[in-house]
This record gives sequence, C-alpha cells and structure tokens, in this order.
Amino acid sequence: MAIVGAGPTGLMAAEIAAAAGLRVAVFDHTPTPARKLLLAGRGGLNLTHSEPLDRFLPRYGAAEPLFRRLLAGFSPDDLRAWAAGLGIETFVGSSGRVFPVQMKASTLVRAWLRRLDGLGVTLHSRHDWTGWDAAGNLTLRHGDETVTVAPRATLLALGGASWPRTGSDGGWVPRLEALGVGIAPLVPSNMGFEVPWSDHLRERFAGQPVKSVGLSVIDRAGAGRRLKGEFVITDTGIEGGAVYALSAPLRDAIAAEGWATLTLDLLPDMTEAELVKRLRRRGAESLSTFLKKSLSLTGPRAALLREFAPAADLTDPVALARQIKALSVVLTGVRPIERAISSAGGVRLSELDDALMLTRRPGLFLAGEMLDWEAPTGGYLLQGCFAMGVAAGKGMVEWLGIKTSEPD
Repeated sequence: MAIVGAGPTGLMAAEIAAAAGLRVAVFDHTPTPARKLLLAGRGGLNLTHSEPLDRFLPRYGAAEPLFRRLLAGFSPDDLRAWAAGLGIETFVGSSGRVFPVQMKASTLVRAWLRRLDGLGVTLHSRHDWTGWDAAGNLTLRHGDETVTVAPRATLLALGGASWPRTGSDGGWVPRLEALGVGIAPLVPSNMGFEVPWSDHLRERFAGQPVKSVGLSVIDRAGAGRRLKGEFVITDTGIEGGAVYALSAPLRDAIAAEGWATLTLDLLPDMTEAELVKRLRRRGAESLSTFLKKSLSLTGPRAALLREFAPAADLTDPVALARQIKALSVVLTGVRPIERAISSAGGVRLSELDDALMLTRRPGLFLAGEMLDWEAPTGGYLLQGCFAMGVAAGKGMVEWLGIKTSEPD
C-alpha cells in the first residue's frame, strides 16, 4: 500500500499496516518526514490531554460523533502507552496537557522512524504527488522524473493549508475536486485575529502577554463559550492559546459580519459587586494609581481597559466595574491561513465510509487535517491525527482482508 504524506497521521497508518504484514511505501514532497510535528514540538511537544473523554470529545465540535468512534479505537491513554513503547516517557503538566519528559519532538520522531524501518516501511522524500494516470496508478514527481506507483490501497494524508513551508499547502484540493469529491473551503483555525490598536497600545504593549483573564464569545447559534487563560498582544492584534480555543466562532462571525466581539473579564477571580465596593473608595489619586493599588490591575490589562472602555465609564464605579468584568474587544479580521497553526475545512466527512475510505473511489482512503474537522490546541489536534491514522491503517488492511494488530 502507498501512503502520501509523512505526518503523524500517515506514519501511524504505516505502522498499523506494516505491523499487519503489508508492504508499505510512504511518499512525501518534503526532504524529511514529520516536519510539521517537529516544528510544533520545538517548544515542547503537546501530544494529547489528560481530561476525561466527556470533556475531551466536545472539543471536536460538529465532528464529535466521528471522534467518539476514533478515540474509542485509540484514546489519549493509548497514545501515551504507544509513546512509552518507543521509550518516550510522558507527564501531565499543570494545565492537564501531556508532554514527553524530554519535551522534544525530535527524540520521539527518531525512535518512531527506527520502528518503522524495522517493520519494513520505506520512506521516499521529495516525491510530490501529482494525481493518477489513465490506468488509475498514482503519479509522483521526483526531481525531473515522473514516478508511477500501483498500490493495492492508497492513503492520502496531505494535511490542510497551514504552515505551507512544512508541506501542508492544500495543493491536493483541485485533484480531488476533479473526482467530484465535496470539499469545504479551507480556512484558518487556531490563528490570531486583527485588532485596530491605537499607536500607544501597539508601541507600548505589542509582544506582551495578557495573563489570567476570562475570555468569552457568543457564537452564531447564540451559545456562549467561556474560558480562562492568556493571550499575547501583537502588532496586528491578538494570538495565543486562549484565543485559539475560541477561534472557530470568532472566525465564523467575522466571515458573516465582517467583525466579531471578544469579551474579556480582566479580573475573573473577583465579582462585579466586590469591584464596585472597592472602586467606590477612590480618593484624589489618579485612576492608574488607584487600579494598581486597589486591584493590582496594571500593564497590558490596564491598557486594554483604557483602550476599549468609554471615557465616561472610567469615572463611574458601577460602569467601570462592568467594563472590567465584560470588556468588549472588536476583532476586525483573521490572520492569514499560512500563519495559522491548523486549518478547518477539507473533504466533507459525508464522502467517507466508517473506515475513512472515499465511497466514490474504493481503495482510496483519506485522513488527517485534509478532512473537514478542527480542534483547539492543547493536545486535541495531535490526538485526533494519531487516532485517524490508526483508524485509516486498520481500515486499509481490513479492506485488503488482512487482520490488524495494534501499535505497540
């Protein structure tokens, strides 16, 4: 069988298939495998998350039914056990996220490639998939040469359209559209947003984190989503983990209306009533001095308050407390997909059967970020990609009539 795409989804499917006795060739148009995984893991590879599945699964939004089935086949605990089998010990951080003890993607990737090599998997770098020939064989470009491959089954795990320098460039879209495959437009996910800062805020606070705040958004269906976390002020707007977790409803609102409102609670551990009580005690001192002394509200959080709260509200204790607890930040744009951590959209899930095989082309399987699903950062993305690789690998070998075996 042939796998096109040497990311975590493709490599996991290769392991499943090779362990079942299939001869597996993996093709990728980049010089080295797992480039996006290696780049993502430079600051510590967040493999998965430790929270219970009843909280984990809703992170996949509309695709939750699919991931309920996929994670039943390869759960976060299974992923940690698989890593342990590679000699990679993991730990749960204070946020509940799961990391390798060594905090490096490169160590895991090297161990994984050794295992795949031992299973007989062959890796072919700098092979750019170009489609199929008249006989239905895979065609790939390798330098000036055209390579033709005739596998019994094929998996495309080509990624979405974020971080194109790692190989995920969305170039596969027209080839699948030519087959009549339904594809939702690729859009950024887990990305930053644009905010029209004043020159003062941009010059003084760009690059600084805004810590321990509440963030909330009302999605287009009227449902509220709220979390506590942190984000970073940038030259052009905001980005960071807490923003990424709310990126889908914010992106969809901007697409529909041209703007979106992100609501900040600058002091989430204090009630509005307590704030009013403290704010009434202000004497002749300046507002910035009073906020610093009485509320420890300084730096970027205080700057955001002055940036967005109406001037009249700054002198009224009740109105000021309301602004501190529910500060409206207007987002006017989405950062480009090329700068996003991941992408949403892709092949519609209705095009696939339960084994992730394309119903209109038997023997062709699709998995990973090229499918129409998304999840926030925090381990959910990688867990989803690994679980899809397991499911696709099993689906392929079962379709070929070979009994599967689990990854070690």
